Amino acid sequence: MHPAPSVIVFTTLSGLGFGLLVWLGLGMPAVTGWVAFAFFVIAYGLAVGGLLASTFHLGHPERAMKAFSQWRSSWLSREGVCAVGALLVMGLYAAALVFLDTRIAILGWLGALLSLATVFTTSMIYAQLTTIPRWKTPLTPALLVAISLAGGALLAGQVSAALILLPVAGVIQVLWWVRGDGAFAASGTNMASATGLGSIGSVRAFEAPHTGTNYLMREMVHEVGRKHAQKLRAIALGLGFILPVLMLLVPFTHAMALFAVTSHVAGIVASRWLFFAEAEHVVGLYYGKR
Repeated sequence: MHPAPSVIVFTTLSGLGFGLLVWLGLGMPAVTGWVAFAFFVIAYGLAVGGLLASTFHLGHPERAMKAFSQWRSSWLSREGVCAVGALLVMGLYAAALVFLDTRIAILGWLGALLSLATVFTTSMIYAQLTTIPRWKTPLTPALLVAISLAGGALLAGQVSAALILLPVAGVIQVLWWVRGDGAFAASGTNMASATGLGSIGSVRAFEAPHTGTNYLMREMVHEVGRKHAQKLRAIALGLGFILPVLMLLVPFTHAMALFAVTSHVAGIVASRWLFFAEAEHVVGLYYGKR
């Protein structure tokens, strides 16, 4: 699929932001006053900034509020409900920490749960799609949740947790890639099933369905070279997971911590680009792309 910058920014930043809110809700780090204020500014800046970035990919951003009405059946709507709930609850929790120097544990736990649920519902928007076999796997929510928690641990200064979660997320990322490379073939989808003509015999394209590009081809039929993808995978794995772990193993300095966070974010951006660029939508079969 076409890797839209707005969706890459959204999934990267919001995952980090809500991941940090999870740790803050659990009381890690145990901060109050202006230090707590600084942590929440970062968390809200990432989470809200990511959510706002997602609206740039909407055909009619002014209709975004309508998404909240379909929470019974839509993961996108559930994501919106969870996000608003998490931000409101964590806002009250943050206010008590900053202005009253008091941690209201029940608010923190509830906010952490809603923040984690937001990341999960975001992942299910993609994991539910049968039309994109690479995404339709339990590994998709596992990957997004693991990256969110690992990135949140980095931002929250939870070194011990990050040293565990970063390798776990890295392993899930590799498994996701390996499984995804054969997902389209394993789905059994082909040109005959895509056109619905398989019952009458062998199906092949007589000529291209269009003389030019259209919306579906621009958004759903994106191809990335295998060599290019392999290089980006190495970059994503190295910057997103391996290098931050190495930085955390050396004696702690704020410069090293900042470098670890920066490296992680850069690696996740590469991972997210591949997440969309390598996704093969079955509509591509109609246009002879497989």
